[in-house]
Amino acid sequence: MSLTFGKCFDPDGTSFGIPTYPWRLAPEGLATRRQLRAQGLRPGGQPVAAQVLRPRFRRGPLVAYLYCLERAKPVRPMTAGKAAALAKAMTARRTCPRCSTDAGYVIPTSLGMCVTCAYPEERRAA
Repeated sequence: MSLTFGKCFDPDGTSFGIPTYPWRLAPEGLATRRQLRAQGLRPGGQPVAAQVLRPRFRRGPLVAYLYCLERAKPVRPMTAGKAAALAKAMTARRTCPRCSTDAGYVIPTSLGMCVTCAYPEERRAA
């Protein structure tokens, strides 16, 4: 489905089911999740109010959902338990399952182990 700039403008929602605007032309009072987060807010369970579409050549359009700023709630603060759980998860992503050392980086899932364990012959040649 090829969209032109004019076909992305549907403020009544007749074509797409929800109000739709072209990229960067959304009305005031609506924001994406990233924009809400930058302001210290979250959607807070509200439904999607509108969407913006950005047409692309030979591909489907990029879609960003918009939420009302008035109904947004403040971001929940980080608790000590959440911070500890996040630190533990990040440590697990950095620990090699083969040599059990901290690799110093997040281990790629494609390798499943640190680079030195995945390519030991290159370590010996150096």
